[in-house]
Amino acid sequence: MKEIQLLSILFFLFNSSLSAQDTISTSSPFSEARYHYFLKTIIFFDEYLDTDNGSFNTTQVRVLLPIGNKAWNLRFDLPLISANTNSVNKTSIGDVGMGISYIPFLQNSNGIAFRARVYANSAADPNFGTGKWVFMPAAIYGKYLFDKKFLWLSTLEYQGSFAGQDERTDISVTVFENVFFYFFGKNWIAADAAFRYNVILKGFQNNAFVEFGRKITPVNLVYIHPSVAFGGQKTYNFGIEAGILVLF
Repeated sequence: MKEIQLLSILFFLFNSSLSAQDTISTSSPFSEARYHYFLKTIIFFDEYLDTDNGSFNTTQVRVLLPIGNKAWNLRFDLPLISANTNSVNKTSIGDVGMGISYIPFLQNSNGIAFRARVYANSAADPNFGTGKWVFMPAAIYGKYLFDKKFLWLSTLEYQGSFAGQDERTDISVTVFENVFFYFFGKNWIAADAAFRYNVILKGFQNNAFVEFGRKITPVNLVYIHPSVAFGGQKTYNFGIEAGILVLF
C-alpha cells in the first residue's frame, strides 16, 4: 500500500510539472513582468523605513533564476543596510537569503506555487539582522480576474528561526498577504495588505502599500510604492520603496 501511495504522489507531481511546463509560454498569473517566474530577473530596489528610534534604509539586489523545466525557480537576496538611529549610524551587509520555488499547477487564469526561503545569520552588525537563521515556507495562489485586467496573488507564509545566537529573540511569525494588480497599457497599479502575527510578541506587525509601476522598455520596469505599518507590535511607522527590474 505504501508503494502505491508513493507512486500516486510521484505521478501527481510529474503530471503537475508537465502542466506547468506546457503553459509557461502563455499568459499566466506567474508570468507577469512584475512577478515573473520564467525569465531570469534582476531587481535593484531601495527601501526607506521610519521607526520610533530613527530610520533604516535597505539597498538590495535580488536575482531570480528559473531552472529545470522552469516550474522551479531559485532566488538570492543581498541587502546593504544603513541606519540612522540613536544608537547606530553606519552601513553594512544584512542577513543574506536564498530560496527555491516550485509551481505544481498552472493554467492561463490561475496557478499554485510553493516557496521556501532561508535567511542566514550573516549581518555584519547585530542591529542589521535577526541574529538567527530563519526558515520561511510559503504557499502562493495566483488568479486573473475580469478578463485579465486584475491579478490577485495570495500568500500564506510561516517564518521561524531554527538556529543562531541564544541571546537574540526567537522568530515565529505567520503572514497572510494579498495583493491586487491592475494593468493598463505599459502601467500597473497594485494594492497590498499583509497581516503578520508574531507568536513570540503576541501581537500583530501588519503593513499595507500601494504601488505604481511602468514598463520603460520591453524588458525593463520601474516601480515605487509607499507603505504604512499598523498593529500593536508594528516594526516601523511608514516607508517608501523604489525599484528597477531587468528581465532576460
